[in-house]
Amino acid sequence: MNKPEIWGGIECSMNRVGDNYFGQLARNGHLFRPDDLELFAGLGLKKLRYPLLWEQLAPEDPNQINWAWAEANMHRLKELKIDPIVGLIHHGSGPKYTNLLDENFPEKLAAYARKVAEKFPWVTYYTPVNEPLTTARFSGLYGLWFPHERSDNACLKMLLNQLKGTVLAMREISNINPAARLVQTEDLGLTHSTESLAYQAEFENSRRWLTFDLLCGKVNQEHPLWGYFQWAGIDEKTVLFFAENPLPPDLIGINHYITSERFLDENLVPYPPHTHGQNHRHRYADVEAVRIENLETAGPEKLLLDTWNRYNLPLAVTEVHLNCTREEQMRWLQEVWQAAGNAQKQGAEIKAVTAWSLLGSFDWNSLLTQPNDHYETGIFDICSEKPRATALAKQIKAYAGTGKYAHEILKTPGWWHRPGRFNYHCFESQNAMVSGQKSQGNRAEKIRPILITGATGTLGNAFARICEKRGLTYVLLSRNGMDIAEKSSVENAVQKYQPWAIINTAGYVRVDEAETDADRCYRENTDGPKVLAEVCAQENIQLLTFSSDLVFGGTKNTPYLETDQPNPTNVYGSSKHLAEKHVLEILPEALIIRTSAFFGPWDSYNFLFHALETLSRNEVFTAASDAFISPTYVPDLVHTALDLLLDKEKGIWHVANQGEITWADFARKAADMLQIQTETLEQKPVNEFNFTAQRPAYTVLSSARGNLLPSLEDALARFVRDSEHRVWETVWFDSQKVNAETASEY
Repeated sequence: MNKPEIWGGIECSMNRVGDNYFGQLARNGHLFRPDDLELFAGLGLKKLRYPLLWEQLAPEDPNQINWAWAEANMHRLKELKIDPIVGLIHHGSGPKYTNLLDENFPEKLAAYARKVAEKFPWVTYYTPVNEPLTTARFSGLYGLWFPHERSDNACLKMLLNQLKGTVLAMREISNINPAARLVQTEDLGLTHSTESLAYQAEFENSRRWLTFDLLCGKVNQEHPLWGYFQWAGIDEKTVLFFAENPLPPDLIGINHYITSERFLDENLVPYPPHTHGQNHRHRYADVEAVRIENLETAGPEKLLLDTWNRYNLPLAVTEVHLNCTREEQMRWLQEVWQAAGNAQKQGAEIKAVTAWSLLGSFDWNSLLTQPNDHYETGIFDICSEKPRATALAKQIKAYAGTGKYAHEILKTPGWWHRPGRFNYHCFESQNAMVSGQKSQGNRAEKIRPILITGATGTLGNAFARICEKRGLTYVLLSRNGMDIAEKSSVENAVQKYQPWAIINTAGYVRVDEAETDADRCYRENTDGPKVLAEVCAQENIQLLTFSSDLVFGGTKNTPYLETDQPNPTNVYGSSKHLAEKHVLEILPEALIIRTSAFFGPWDSYNFLFHALETLSRNEVFTAASDAFISPTYVPDLVHTALDLLLDKEKGIWHVANQGEITWADFARKAADMLQIQTETLEQKPVNEFNFTAQRPAYTVLSSARGNLLPSLEDALARFVRDSEHRVWETVWFDSQKVNAETASEY
């Protein structure tokens, strides 16, 4: 039996909130980057879900369609021999001259579909409306999207309007191209519940099929939800249109996400208020099923088989995406790929798995209701000047070729299978509506680790902490476990642990003492990375090591890029610069990250913690007023470094939070956020500190390769929220209490 094909898709939602349209194609840049199509072709895709959106091409007048962009890109897809699956509406309500409750919406959509088919008569595959039930729920039941209704009547009218539009659109398309095929997509989840809410789960598990049941002509007086339509006030003729005009999809597309499976519980106490809802009989919490201990979820394989057994129609997974760290994205793709293959072996006709969100997506964390620029990386990361292939691209290319892909990180189950995922306990697990497979749990397979040096340092411990959270097997070593400047010591450690990568966070960090302790500084900062590079080159091991903003002399007044020539002014900076040269000469595939001025939430050994602690005690704290830096939040640095390592990036990268600030203003900004008084903050120029080592006046980092970290303001807000050592906060609150008590006495 042949393996499933690999398809691709671009997140292209064009939803409306009030009078504002939220278009993903403009935000991810594909509207302005025709070269994206060559990148997609390089993945080996057979088909591409491609948007020719009604709102995009005919926003003002149905008779005024701007075809220029569509013609150029569709022609290029044809040249690249990629079959487009053309989408006309993607979570939209249509252009401003219609909406989902417009009784003429179906005919208007069909008229647009005909024009698309006339312009591109060679196109075979169409999805006139993506996820019509999901769109109807968000627009008609929850009121999140236009036209912002909140009733079962509105939700069902919107669903029926979209599906009638689909039937009429496919008629018009087929008149132009009789070979046209309908690829109908829907988010197909599954609802679990306590025994008391079994009736609600049963209803939702019936409703999830409505898109396909209606198109297949299965909804009549015998259908389980016939009474629901009547209760909601829907005219019988409107519903029976589909029984009289069935249009079974030529291919059913399942868009499945980890959070698509839900759990309902009438015991509200354990669950946060935002999860609470109600029907006409119960109030209950609605949460992600994977977060419930003692509850077995179904998973993608069972959902595919359920769909096949219900309809006996060809299937594809038409969206696979996860907003998470890189290895978790890879694990989810692997799980769905394997599920599709397993379902295929059991007789289901599974055509493909679709790598969704090729260019990532924006603001799905707010369900596309707020333009917060929250970006989720996809197969390509658009934070760089040109879309940059991530590790997922290699995985997809392998699936498209041999169907197999291996990486050490894929031997660990995804977070949705690990015990740490549980937020809640299912107290009625024995009675819960459970349908599915047992959790994979922890596998016994031997996993090659990441070796992390610098066990006594801030960065080494941060890597260990975050690797633990991300399910990345690691070994954290001090000098006793591996002296990086001694080749035999490194070779012994490599032989013992068999790592697939080494992350070097060890080194000499005392900038002033380096001036009089140069031999030791060069041994730790230059010789050590050089030895690591030699061993990694011999053993085919990936290497990540760190450099510093102090490789620059500070003569610029604009941020330094990777292409700028280093010119260190002190021994420490020189040791880092020499390390960069040696490492890349020996191992060109090495990844070197230059960064600057750490601050983090997990230790007290950083400038910012010391500043806040001192100021909170109303003691004098002195900081430089004329030295500009780009402070770097340690969690952001570590997460991004791990992603770059998994992506097999190489060469020098600048990784720092975006923004520039003096040391003094850095302390003041953080203090202001915490409402700590700054009268005792003293500022003076660098030359008055009498440092032994010369300090550059300006070492702000930016990147020509991609600014991957959020703003400094964003990082500071999270630092304030997440810090574990909050001595300054305790001191500040105590002082407020004392002041209040003193005032009350008088």
